[in-house]
Amino acid sequence: MSTTPSSQLRLQLLQLLLLPVIILLVILAAAAEERLPMGLPDCPDMCGNISIPFPFGIGYGCFRDGFEVLCNHTPEGHRAFLADKRIVKRTGEGYESESANPSAPPSKDLQWSQSPLELVSISLATGEVRAYAAIAYRCRRDDNRTFCVEQDLMFARTLFDLSIKGVGWSVEPLLDSNTGSADHLSCKAQDMFPPAVNGSCEGYGCCDMPFPPGEYRPGKAFGWLVARENLMPHSYDLETKPCSYAMLVEKSWYNFSTPDLYGNMTLLKKNPRGVTLVLDFAAGNTSCPAEGQPRPPGYACVSGNSSCVNATVAPGYICRCWDHYAGNSYITHGCQDIDECKLPDICANGGVCKNKPGGYDCPCRMGMKNGGERGNCFPVHQFTTAAKATVGAIGGILLMAIISFLIILHKEKKKTKEFYKKNGGPILEMADVIKLFKKGELKPILKSSNLIGKGCFGEVYKGLLDNKLVAIKKPINGSVLESEQFANEVIIQSRVIHKKNVRLIGCCLEVDAPMLVYEFISQGSLHDILHNNNNKVALNLNTCLSIAAQSADGLAYMHSKANITILHGDVKPANILLDDNFVPKVSDFGISRLIQKDKEHTGSVIGDMNYMDPVYLQEGLLTEKSDVYSFGIVILELISSRRAIHSENNSLVKSFLEAHKKHKKVTEFFDKDIRITKDLELLDSLAGMVVECLSLDVDQRPTMMEVAEWLLILGRSRNV
Repeated sequence: MSTTPSSQLRLQLLQLLLLPVIILLVILAAAAEERLPMGLPDCPDMCGNISIPFPFGIGYGCFRDGFEVLCNHTPEGHRAFLADKRIVKRTGEGYESESANPSAPPSKDLQWSQSPLELVSISLATGEVRAYAAIAYRCRRDDNRTFCVEQDLMFARTLFDLSIKGVGWSVEPLLDSNTGSADHLSCKAQDMFPPAVNGSCEGYGCCDMPFPPGEYRPGKAFGWLVARENLMPHSYDLETKPCSYAMLVEKSWYNFSTPDLYGNMTLLKKNPRGVTLVLDFAAGNTSCPAEGQPRPPGYACVSGNSSCVNATVAPGYICRCWDHYAGNSYITHGCQDIDECKLPDICANGGVCKNKPGGYDCPCRMGMKNGGERGNCFPVHQFTTAAKATVGAIGGILLMAIISFLIILHKEKKKTKEFYKKNGGPILEMADVIKLFKKGELKPILKSSNLIGKGCFGEVYKGLLDNKLVAIKKPINGSVLESEQFANEVIIQSRVIHKKNVRLIGCCLEVDAPMLVYEFISQGSLHDILHNNNNKVALNLNTCLSIAAQSADGLAYMHSKANITILHGDVKPANILLDDNFVPKVSDFGISRLIQKDKEHTGSVIGDMNYMDPVYLQEGLLTEKSDVYSFGIVILELISSRRAIHSENNSLVKSFLEAHKKHKKVTEFFDKDIRITKDLELLDSLAGMVVECLSLDVDQRPTMMEVAEWLLILGRSRNV
């Protein structure tokens, strides 16, 4: 069936309208694609911002023999070092060494360097490691005496093709090829040549010598020329020429600068980590197997779509991915096909990129035909001026809509990252003690139909997460601590593992106010049970004693039985939750602080004023006895069914203590349902314990462990 020109025009217009949508989908797919793995499974492949691809690796079982990397945490962040080295100490009779990596097995074929080299980068494609090397120097002390540092660099020849030694007693480096011969590099004498100038290493003060081809890479050493000290000790002025240096360095990395000669240790201060050099590595000490020959034992090129390449400067080989493939040829399935269609303008003049393994094609769009070259397409039918204007206008509108959408998407993604960082995400990642949820995982639960509580902190939602009932606390914006403080509180809660404490499962940090995910406790809080008319339950004395004793046990665990001392700081009935059997669990350590034994702990703790220790309010020192005071008020509420209100005219605590002071029967404060004649003696004992907990003399208050034991004894005595 033939098509009319008008139907073809409509078809072409439809294709042009759909094109921006297709481009958007491709962009979004590319943004969501994860970085190709470079290490073995379950092995870290990054140290700070440095990629550590296999055969290099961090940790046992993560590297090929001789390729271990240490990832050390320093004040400047994570830094990577080559681990297969030994520390060499210069002694009067020679060198002695001790292992910088005790786990590394000894090898009679291995040579050692003075210190582990810090990594800058690793290139699998070129078989090169870029690293920092130390600078040898000879400098004047403040007392005009000189001191020298000699830097020895020796590398395991089974791994690297370079073996040199730079000496900085004066600018006379010794380059030792490990064959018994040595090359001395000396700078030009002062009375024969003019001084070197900036950017040029020609003249007095700077000398440059390439290493022998095939064995060394180009290096450079510079400084004031003197003979060795025992021959010409006064051949230069230490006041104006305080330092000499020698270094092995990548030739293009350093440009000579005259201030480096005249300042005291100027070059060392400018380069605290040293100078960069490039080392070649090989995956093995054999050549690549010939085509059709069996692979040698331990063959390193295990990925498909890869090939073996003989090393050019030392025995051995390296592995490389084929053209149109990228990744790590040293791991299984490490070389993955490159999607060239994600590259800009890969198919010009109307071609549509079609990716294929090992390459791509550029077929023309429907309604266009190929002009003879790949991607050189032109329309079968020409558009009229009006049609072109219409298509251009519609395309412009769509393009603006797409750009606006991408800008909004970018802003949302950026805001999410900012929230994550502000709420202490990097700290909690390193702590690795709690699950971090994406906001998309919690969004289905945060519906009004799932709202089960609301307070000054925020809202509480109930829902299923990973097939488990959870309670999600969504705070009011600005009501939680930020960054390190919030992360510290989350770490504290995650370490409280006790059957009488509510377990913190995880948190979501990708929102302005981070949300906390707890295990769900069915019955609600003790505050609701005592004071909420819709949920109020009459509790008998046995239940009251059981709730008090088990809650005290949970607090006592935090105070004295955990690995660290944890203060709750906001003990109240609303933070004691009950299950269907009225078994209590202590919750909300949101304002607690992590402290060390025998050390003062101060801080601004925001708790409920109705339960706050007056000694803490006056002195600003939160202690375990502050929680004891608050728990005394909880017991008083539990057995009186009356609310504790912080008020000069209406205070349950004030009335109770005044009655006790005047020797009145404090049992009159107790709920009528538990004020039974046969239990009056027990209630008197319970009242006495409450009085001790509420003492303004902190030393007179019992510990939470003593309170828990006391309540347990009272409960057992009633059931005898």
